[in-house]
Amino acid sequence: MTYSVGLLVRTGLVMISDSRTNAGVDNISTYRKMTVWENPGERVIVALSAGNLAVTQAALQLMNEGMPTGSGRISMKNVTSMSEAARLAGWALREVDHIDGPSLRNSGVGFSASLLLGGQIAGRQLRMFQVYAEGNFIQVMSETPYLQIGEFKYGKPIIDRVVRFDSSLATAAKCGLVSMDSTIKSNLSVAPPIHLLVYERDSLHVKVHAVMQDDDPYWQSLRRTWDAGLHDRFAQLPDPAWIT
Repeated sequence: MTYSVGLLVRTGLVMISDSRTNAGVDNISTYRKMTVWENPGERVIVALSAGNLAVTQAALQLMNEGMPTGSGRISMKNVTSMSEAARLAGWALREVDHIDGPSLRNSGVGFSASLLLGGQIAGRQLRMFQVYAEGNFIQVMSETPYLQIGEFKYGKPIIDRVVRFDSSLATAAKCGLVSMDSTIKSNLSVAPPIHLLVYERDSLHVKVHAVMQDDDPYWQSLRRTWDAGLHDRFAQLPDPAWIT
């Protein structure tokens, strides 16, 4: 499994994903869950994936190759809007389901895949979508400026408490990483390396693309400080009146 989160605030976009697949006592693999299409000055599109690795890799390959049309192929390299990119991602997932879905279901595996797709194309708005296995999608809104896929339940509460559309990119990135830490703390199927991408609205180039291993100094400092802070604040909470 995996955990990926995208946060879209007034000043830009933060995308974060882990890299663990097939977690088990003696079967742990690492695969990157973040794919970036960047043409500086023209487009930045980022996809985060969760679910069956073979399914998401096949879908991403189709998004690279493009969807056939009467006048050529529409791919992530030439889509003209983020909504068109979301439709392309939905088409790719449906195509993979059409080809591989029946055999997966017959073997009892099931068809499991989802994508977070965020970015901006020159002359267009910065947008972010969640694309489901069925090919349909939803868009992030300013009232709830984030989307999650994979093992999202452990990392959701901190984002709900902290991030607003008016939050800074630094706040969004820091909160997203704390959300990732909370998930790693509670779920063996999520683990570093952590991929972090930061994009400033209208810049049309990636500002930060970092890969943090478990021994990364900032990652270790953030985890220690957050853990210590939680313990300190908890100790300061008043005891219930009915406990003597």
